[in-house]
Amino acid sequence: MSVVARNVTVCSPLEVLGRDVEVPLVSGEKVTYAALDYAASAPALQRVWDDVAAYAPYYGSVHRGAGYLSQLSTDLYEQSRATVAEFLDLRDGDQVVFTRATTDSLNLLAGALPGDTRVFAFETEHHASLLPWAERGLAVTYLRAPRSPEQAVAALGEALRAAGEGPKLVCVTGASNVTGEIWPVRELAATAHAYGARIVLDAAQLAPHHRVSVRELDVDWVAFSGHKLYAPFGAGVLAGRADWLDEAQPYLAGGGASRTVAREVDGSVAVEWHQGSARHEAGSPNVIGAYAVASACRALTEAGFDALQEREQQLIDRLREGLAQVPEVRVLTLFGEDHPRVGVLSFVVQGWNSSHFAAALSAEYGIGVRDGLFCAHPLVRTLLGGEEAAPSECGAPEASLPGERSLNAIRVSFGAGTPVEHVDRFLRAVRELVTDGAQWSYRTEGGRCVPDTRRG
Repeated sequence: MSVVARNVTVCSPLEVLGRDVEVPLVSGEKVTYAALDYAASAPALQRVWDDVAAYAPYYGSVHRGAGYLSQLSTDLYEQSRATVAEFLDLRDGDQVVFTRATTDSLNLLAGALPGDTRVFAFETEHHASLLPWAERGLAVTYLRAPRSPEQAVAALGEALRAAGEGPKLVCVTGASNVTGEIWPVRELAATAHAYGARIVLDAAQLAPHHRVSVRELDVDWVAFSGHKLYAPFGAGVLAGRADWLDEAQPYLAGGGASRTVAREVDGSVAVEWHQGSARHEAGSPNVIGAYAVASACRALTEAGFDALQEREQQLIDRLREGLAQVPEVRVLTLFGEDHPRVGVLSFVVQGWNSSHFAAALSAEYGIGVRDGLFCAHPLVRTLLGGEEAAPSECGAPEASLPGERSLNAIRVSFGAGTPVEHVDRFLRAVRELVTDGAQWSYRTEGGRCVPDTRRG
């Protein structure tokens, strides 16, 4: 029986590194690796790699260097900032600060908020956007997981209405890293602004799949990671309103962030800090990372998000139809199976420990997925029915009887570089594992599920 319910023609994927990499199976055979963990880190676009390789011989220090390579690198770095600003459709006066990743961006913003700011975040957030606020000593209101976009907007409005005066910040994801579901960002932004709050968008999962316009969404800040945007060279972005960033202490104290440093008569040091992006970019900038992010922004824009989304939707439909033919599979969702999503989907399999299932996909089929709680523990536990995650032997099923609940989940994710064959191989593997079981025995080693050297 075919796993895919209908034949779908899907246009060609964008070229990415690793598309022809072969990996060993536990049987000793080799197969082309099926990378289906884009939500963690997407492979580098070939275009990004080529751009970085062409620049690498000209790599030099950024800012204040008198030599040709330094001046070229400085120009490239600032041009990359302008490219990102255009990619995000920023407003006049908005800033682009280069960081290490989304986590770094949101921690930077948390440190820049006025000390009496109250933060509002749904428990469904990734830990990167759930945890920085309280760690900085800010008051945080955590909102329960909504079951519809309308419920999310209503819950936020009710919480903000009760908060009273004072600075307020709402933090919301654009697309869930667990379910892939797209959140009502524009509506949440309108609600936040109606109650005098600002809003930051965690676009880590949204930006690689959909166009993100700060103007259209009317968010105050947006954060995303290069390594999820096909640019895995250690850079991220925080972009948006300048006022709170300019008024805050620098994220890091050091060269580049300081305009002047003088020794005072009493022996102390007086510092005048830069305004603008430089204020929070102390140290030698990651010019290669910034250039890689800009290259990815150009590549995705030139490919056209409409075409990329159409292709991805075909893959999503193919995946969902195939999984629907396996009754033992339960797809996790907050807003319902028909709600729009990006290429991220999590599920559990009745009778299987999720780590065991993911290990078998890798060892027996050469398919890379992710298992666990995906740095979104409250959300996954809510979707699984409130169970606390606990370690278990990978060969022992977590949910061997109908009605029992799994303790973690499996996530499959893909994007602009994913060929149809990878989705089809994944669906074939799911059906075979559910129907026939794993062909090898597995054990827990170093906290991971791995195949034994002997047959199951």
